[in-house]
Amino acid sequence: MEGLLVKDKDSNRSRCHVLLKEMKKLGFIAGPMVAVTLSQYLLQVTSVTMVGHLGELALSSTSIAISISGVTGFSLIMGMSSALETLCGQAYGAQQYTKFANQTYTAIFSLLVVCIPLVIFWRYTETLLILVGQSPLISHEAGKFITWLIPALFAYAILQPLIRYFQMQSMLLPMLASSVVSLCLHVPLCWTLVYKLGLGNIGGAISIATAMWLNVIFLLFYMMYSPKCAKTRSPVSLEVFHGMRQFFSFAIPSAVMICLEWWSYELLVLLSGLLPNPELETSVLAVCLNTIATLYAIPFGFAAAVSTRVSNELGAGNPKGARVAVHAIIILTIVETAIVSTSVFAGRHVFGYIFTSEKEVVHYVTKMAPLICLNIIMDGLQGTLSGVARGVGWQHLGAYANLAAYYLVGIPVAAFLGFCTSLRGEGMWIGILGGCTLQVILLLVVTICTNYEKQATKAEERLFEEECLTEDTLN
Repeated sequence: MEGLLVKDKDSNRSRCHVLLKEMKKLGFIAGPMVAVTLSQYLLQVTSVTMVGHLGELALSSTSIAISISGVTGFSLIMGMSSALETLCGQAYGAQQYTKFANQTYTAIFSLLVVCIPLVIFWRYTETLLILVGQSPLISHEAGKFITWLIPALFAYAILQPLIRYFQMQSMLLPMLASSVVSLCLHVPLCWTLVYKLGLGNIGGAISIATAMWLNVIFLLFYMMYSPKCAKTRSPVSLEVFHGMRQFFSFAIPSAVMICLEWWSYELLVLLSGLLPNPELETSVLAVCLNTIATLYAIPFGFAAAVSTRVSNELGAGNPKGARVAVHAIIILTIVETAIVSTSVFAGRHVFGYIFTSEKEVVHYVTKMAPLICLNIIMDGLQGTLSGVARGVGWQHLGAYANLAAYYLVGIPVAAFLGFCTSLRGEGMWIGILGGCTLQVILLLVVTICTNYEKQATKAEERLFEEECLTEDTLN
């Protein structure tokens, strides 16, 4: 009996040691990825803040343009590039480095092609805004801003695959350095273009595009010339075109998975404009949304970490390692969301002043704080579980979960509570919180039911099949 107890204690110690070791690996990836995500997000925030001081017209038109560019362009590109978290992650784990490089090139080429119809849409933003009833003056300024933002879209189409290229190798320092330096250069450049050269909102768009291209150029040079990238660097070949079909088969559900959630929050702000006292309701929901979006950088970093670890382990044929990574990240997420949500609740009377000095708005935000805290917890869990989905390669299930959660439950409940009860904006946030909660439940069920041994076998079969197809094509 004593021998069994000793064995159990040793076994528990061993499990704790493995979990702690995995947590360190995840933290090593997640920390820099949080900084990278925040740096990129702050490019737009900085431009909106500086342009906003030019007046109400500049602020409203730039905010609309940023929102449209996010919904119709940046969210789509980021979502599609997430396919590499499956493809590149598993190829790297299987030590198929040439395939790893070719999949990165395929993603860049494919996303640049996707940018072409998006550019056409952006070019006619002014006309489309006027058609939906927006003020001609605001429409003109928004159209002008988003037209000058077009170079940033092409930069983003290259940047996102490059980020996945470095992320899947856990090569984080180059990304962190380039993102932080780009942000630091963006701030004085934006100030100079907007105020000193008198370019107004156009200066904000030019500054964003310049910062993104600087980021791209730095990462490309590092990829091409650094000895650390030697094994995952290969010449561009015709295999770039052969891999497009497979890339899109993962990229489309990846984009749907991310965009459905992103669009639901944007739709919530639009609906708030139809409520009584729309100025107050829209302002409050915008503050809540900006708070959630900023804090989401943390679970996004966690998601990047777990997708890297899970895909690498599955590609290496180690399902046990993938399972340990999932358990470790869930523990870290619970701890992180508890700390952040408690901090937000403790500062509920003052954090509204970060965004506005209007006391009525701040009081309303204080009232919404408990819902925001719950949303922080749900957002953290769903972000992490979405990362697991991308690492395993079941983005299509994530897309179905998001569709059901937000568009069959979240948005309808939000509309009902907002327009048919006295809850108004608070009711709308309850609806979207309900959708987020359902999303977490669905993703958690899928995660628990995942057979990692089977997924490791699938990854091996897919990589072997691709290799055979490539050889047949070349022969």
